[in-house]
Amino acid sequence: MLPLREDYGGNVAFFDRHLQVGENYDVVKKVLAVGQGEITLYYIDGLFKDGSMQKLLTYFLSVETMPQDAKTFLRRHLPYVEGDVMYDGEALLTSALAGMAILLGSTFGGAALCLDVRTSPARSTAEPENDRVMRGARDGFVETIVFNTALIRRRIRDPALTMHCARVGRASGTDIVVCYMKGRADPRLVRYVKARVHGLDTDALTLGHQSLAETLIRTHWYNPFPKIRYTERPDAAAAQLLEGNVVVLIDNSPAAMILPTGIFDFLQESNDYYLPPLTGTYLRIVRHIVFWLTLFLTPLWFLETKNPAVVPDFLAFTIPNESGKLPLFWQLLLAEFIIDGLRMASMNTPDMLTNSLSAVGGLLLGDFAINVGWLIPEVVLYMAFVAIANATQSSFELGYALKFMRILLLILTQLFNVWGFLAGLCLTLILIVTNKTVNGGRSYLYPLFPFSGRALLALYTRRKKRF
Repeated sequence: MLPLREDYGGNVAFFDRHLQVGENYDVVKKVLAVGQGEITLYYIDGLFKDGSMQKLLTYFLSVETMPQDAKTFLRRHLPYVEGDVMYDGEALLTSALAGMAILLGSTFGGAALCLDVRTSPARSTAEPENDRVMRGARDGFVETIVFNTALIRRRIRDPALTMHCARVGRASGTDIVVCYMKGRADPRLVRYVKARVHGLDTDALTLGHQSLAETLIRTHWYNPFPKIRYTERPDAAAAQLLEGNVVVLIDNSPAAMILPTGIFDFLQESNDYYLPPLTGTYLRIVRHIVFWLTLFLTPLWFLETKNPAVVPDFLAFTIPNESGKLPLFWQLLLAEFIIDGLRMASMNTPDMLTNSLSAVGGLLLGDFAINVGWLIPEVVLYMAFVAIANATQSSFELGYALKFMRILLLILTQLFNVWGFLAGLCLTLILIVTNKTVNGGRSYLYPLFPFSGRALLALYTRRKKRF
């Protein structure tokens, strides 16, 4: 804490020096005569509302008598909804750099007024690209945290909804909001998240939610399974809050963090609730089947090709007639890398060319690879299914966790055959079981462990809502 001086001129010099007035082109200093006194305003160009500031300046010039202290000025001569008296110079500097207007008065002594006249450049609240629904709300979170909290408030009009704000980062001063429902959220989880947020000692959250996740949650580098679920949909975030979870919003990031998160939570989507119960149940069952196929399809097929004698007759057609110029193991690994190469190329391609690049590139590479003998048709077929199946759930972190486990299963199967495959299964299960949620208060495998039949059934069926 750095208290303001009682001397008006000293306070003006303090802000002139620290805000580098005259050197920073976007820092505006405005001096006005009010009655027999004087006020000085500091604000950042581009981060304030032009109309509100113009009306305030016009009103200040009409004041005939300068009040003797800041509180009286705030009470009698500040026709604006958001204003506060502050005494900490360091906090005032941070507020000014965050877009608020700082008002110093010749009669205020060691106090100043902080006016929240800021506005932030923001895009429209359009539907997220990677989390679309066939029916339902079409709005999404944006990079401005005030808009995001408003989108949640619009859906939950309950006084129990609490939004606790903290500022993190010595240089960035990033605003973080911890959202939860009092009486529904686990108090231990809420206390843990708040304590971790306030205890963060970092210079800046340069990567938004990823920087926060890496500093907020203890992880082991060798365990790829994610501990956090992200959403850019306000309706999904509101639903999670009503279920007793905690949602963390970060300024400059459109992704909301949902805590705690287990592995089965990634298999739920908003589409399940915007469609009739029967359709929603069917989609959930398909999603679960596809989820496990992305992990086991190619390793099981590779295991079959190494042991054709034990393959049942009705599955004999899955054994390829030709092996290609490369060993089958290297074909599968090559296909995994090619898919990632196409994915990275599509992300760095203009939108108008993304779909054509992915489709045409995949077709051409697959066709050429088969013609020259690098890959056989079965490898292209199964890996194409795996690539498409990864899109059935929106978590990139979980998609790559399954990819790493799939590659591990292939390597162990290549080295040790059946025993290697079984060892890979055990290792995958160990990584899932030993993974913990944010504060360890809930199992990563809930509702399978601890077992809850009702919650487990809800993972596969979408029951009708009772009103």
